[in-house]
Amino acid sequence: MKEFSLLFRMDITSEEAQPSPELLQTYLAQWSTWISKLSNQEVLAPGGNHFSREGKVLRSNNEITDGPYTAQQQSVAGYILVYAQDLEAASVLASECPILQGENTSVEVREIAVPGKL
Repeated sequence: MKEFSLLFRMDITSEEAQPSPELLQTYLAQWSTWISKLSNQEVLAPGGNHFSREGKVLRSNNEITDGPYTAQQQSVAGYILVYAQDLEAASVLASECPILQGENTSVEVREIAVPGKL
């Protein structure tokens, strides 16, 4: 099995994009169910976390932008690591992520590179 990162992108910076407390509870329940399913399938790898709403972006031209984003709707909100046979199988796991029910959200699937096998 290979290891993949699922990067969750959404608008984490604007207040109007944040869910109400009630809706947040619904989202957290859906998230918990999905994570439990991955764990029960033994494809959830150790690691992963969510990110704060603060950060900076540093670019090669020495430009520094406040905020963890290049565009509000493309902020990386967090990630998890999963095991899968290949990119297609990892994408199937990602396709069930509850974050995809929201507007302007995405899950980026990337294989973790093994040193010496880039």
